Amino acid sequence: MRDALIGLGANLGDAATTLRRALEELDRIPHSALVRASNLYHSAPLDADGPDYCNAVALMRSALEPQTLLEALQRIEHAHGRLRPPGQRNAPRTLDLDLLWVDGVQLAGPELTLPHPRLHLRAFVLAPLADVAPHWRLADGESALHAAQRLCAQGQRVRRGPPLRVTD
Repeated sequence: MRDALIGLGANLGDAATTLRRALEELDRIPHSALVRASNLYHSAPLDADGPDYCNAVALMRSALEPQTLLEALQRIEHAHGRLRPPGQRNAPRTLDLDLLWVDGVQLAGPELTLPHPRLHLRAFVLAPLADVAPHWRLADGESALHAAQRLCAQGQRVRRGPPLRVTD
């Protein structure tokens, strides 16, 4: 079993409810277990138009290989009506599940790069990540908590909301 960080986001429909349901579905992925989930966070779309996003991060443990875990995440997205229109990388979405990091794994492929290549640039990921793992370190050694604070000071705004789920 390896630790894995999953980013959750949605900005269409009842995004908060969608994230709560997706979290329950993450906990049902075979050979995997949800360990902890962040609070909800709200942020404006980055490099896109549309309604504000609800975001969260989940810490999981999984025996699945990263590609298999990614496929499970994509099945959950699809079940929630996720569409991937060609040429619209940052289009509004009903649900987005990103495999951000898997302990001990580095990949650079066409479908999956680990750690997530833009993780260090996104306060809407780092702020909830700091809820579940405040001392988790980016590749350069900066903590998730410090990186989130730095990005917010540079103008990326996130608003903390209620807990998604209390686990331990």
